[in-house]
Amino acid sequence: MPVYNGRTPVMADVARLAGVSHQTVSRVLNGHPNVKAETQQRVQAAIEELGYRRNSSARALVTRRTQVIGAVAFDTTLYGPAQTLAGIEHAARADGYFLSVVTLQTITRQAVREAMDYLAQQSVEGYIVIAPHRTVVEGLADQPADRPVVAVEGGHAPDLPVVCVDQAGGARLATRHLLDLGHRTVHHISGPRNWLEAEGRITGWRATLEEAGVPVPEVRYGDWRPRSGYELGRELARDPDVTAVFVGNDQMALGTLRAFAEAGVRVPEDVSVAGFDDIPEAEFLTPPLTTVSQDFSEVGQRSIRLLLDLLRQPAGAGGGRPVHHVVPARLVPRASTANRRP
Repeated sequence: MPVYNGRTPVMADVARLAGVSHQTVSRVLNGHPNVKAETQQRVQAAIEELGYRRNSSARALVTRRTQVIGAVAFDTTLYGPAQTLAGIEHAARADGYFLSVVTLQTITRQAVREAMDYLAQQSVEGYIVIAPHRTVVEGLADQPADRPVVAVEGGHAPDLPVVCVDQAGGARLATRHLLDLGHRTVHHISGPRNWLEAEGRITGWRATLEEAGVPVPEVRYGDWRPRSGYELGRELARDPDVTAVFVGNDQMALGTLRAFAEAGVRVPEDVSVAGFDDIPEAEFLTPPLTTVSQDFSEVGQRSIRLLLDLLRQPAGAGGGRPVHHVVPARLVPRASTANRRP
């Protein structure tokens, strides 16, 4: 903490050193347009010389704005939720907001309520909830109407403002890519039941197969982690009719590749494998993994933008259908997929 004459510097010290009024310092700090450039420079120089830092608590008492957004997340050990949260945090900082985060250990409606209540005690201005699970979306339905909230990846939340990646569209891209390579059908290793992202990817995969008029294999459910991809990959490796697999995320695809290698199934010569997420390691796997990329930065920016729009609305405004922003996904072809051999 900076010290000035044995104490923390205050706004009056900045005004005295810059030779301006207390009100002028306040205008500079708040970005008021009616301040001469030369005056702004003097005030900024005084701020830097003194090491002055704004008292956010005092400012909040005057403006009733804390510049803090509450975020609720779940299982940030997984790549998708972790990158989504990082994208939101970067976007919040760019707009001058701080993020107060609660990470849930269990997914229950009660846990969601408790997290939101805790954040309310921190005087956050609004809430962003990473809601990849149906239970989280249901928990948000219990929140008071005066809590501005945006659900991220809450694609099945018609009564809430939502920002989500086009999960079904991304799955369609991967499945269509594999069919275009000549594979008779595409098997799918999914994420867990009740995860909205997993449901969206199943929907896109199944719809693409049905539209192509090809068989729709049974879905195999994993838990997003490499071990489950490995175990389910061992099952698929025993079926000689399997020539193409769309895996619900890259971490499970990593396990699937290991299972195929141990079983002597060559990728992509015998089986083509595609994943989802485009984790940083995907291009360095053996072989480099074809996958679907999600723009987490765009998700973060749209989430913050949407929440700030809600905060700027006059009390009692709204009443129309909540805004849903869908961020497109992108296919990244690599060497783990190839034309089917006769």
